Amino acid sequence: MKLKWFLCKGLCLLLSLCLLGGCAGKKPDTGYTRYSTEFYDTFDTIIQVIGYTETQEEFVGYAEAIHQRFAYLSQLYDRFYEYAGVNNICTINKNAGVAPVEVAPELLEMLSFAKDWCEKTDGRVNIAMGPPLEIWRKYREKYAGMALAEGTPDACPTVEELEAASQHTSLDKVVIDRGAGTVFLEEEGMSLDVGAVAKGYAAQMVANEIYEAGFKSFTISAGGNVVTGDPPLDGVRNSWGIGIQDPFADPNDPQSQSLDVLFVKNQCVVTSGDYRQFYMVGERYIHHIIDPQTLQPANHYRALSIVTDDSGLADFLSTCLFVMEYEEGRKLAEELGVMALWVFPDGRVEYTGNMLSIMRDRGGATSAIPKKSFLDFFIRA
Repeated sequence: MKLKWFLCKGLCLLLSLCLLGGCAGKKPDTGYTRYSTEFYDTFDTIIQVIGYTETQEEFVGYAEAIHQRFAYLSQLYDRFYEYAGVNNICTINKNAGVAPVEVAPELLEMLSFAKDWCEKTDGRVNIAMGPPLEIWRKYREKYAGMALAEGTPDACPTVEELEAASQHTSLDKVVIDRGAGTVFLEEEGMSLDVGAVAKGYAAQMVANEIYEAGFKSFTISAGGNVVTGDPPLDGVRNSWGIGIQDPFADPNDPQSQSLDVLFVKNQCVVTSGDYRQFYMVGERYIHHIIDPQTLQPANHYRALSIVTDDSGLADFLSTCLFVMEYEEGRKLAEELGVMALWVFPDGRVEYTGNMLSIMRDRGGATSAIPKKSFLDFFIRA
């Protein structure tokens, strides 16, 4: 399924009603206008698109193509539900210990990518961690938004329960057969969870395909994952301004100040944090980023951002570095040449030296616009 297949002259009524923007970005010397839209029915998050095109009709066609592609990939990477005619993560999990499952190339390649990086990073992220992650998910749903006193009975799963589930998390038993186009979980009780990579991987795939289709000046935001194309065609700016969420601010307050602003083009920005999917037990954030080694929520940082050329890798690394001690994580980031920013529980902020040149507040970077100008996206994990 190629993105260009979805390109169309019109857009469905719902998306048309959601279309934002207008003439606010029009510059006589460029002939391009800034448009934006968003949709809510894929990957359990808001997908937002901003871009510059010569006509609204052109933007509408690209936006519909992006929407359709995300919708398909969301079904393909879904671990909770199956869909007619689609073998997805849920299908693979249901066939654990039973039989290999033939899957679409987009799923096979994503799982191959994720497994390779799991192995390269010594299992600090493990896509076979489905059983213990599912236990934690049920606790987060049960206590969502609550603050429990330390020592509250049944506030967290027991060590015994988690260790029993971890017996079914061997990455070696995730068998990917590229020749046959199949995926097989060799042991009954295994399950995949690709939450650390799927959304970022999908965003990069969509961005690459829409760029090839002719949409050049854009940003696509999928939750805490932002992918940018060429710079804004407004005749003024030379990059996109991406605001990083301050984890100590109210994540539900649209007026909250950003931690910093990063100016990027043809790159992606991905942030992971403890402040979106969580509940409290005493002073502890019980959140969704679970360390495979301890089977507990990682508590080194409040937030961690990655900037690099590939959103799938950035998504993976934002989780990987989140569960690592700072020195170990910084060493990995520097070895890979990615930009990284850490926010510690005490408010301290650290970042790799190569990030300084794109930071507005800490590095004095500029996008050829005043500081008070709008942000293209305000990143929330």
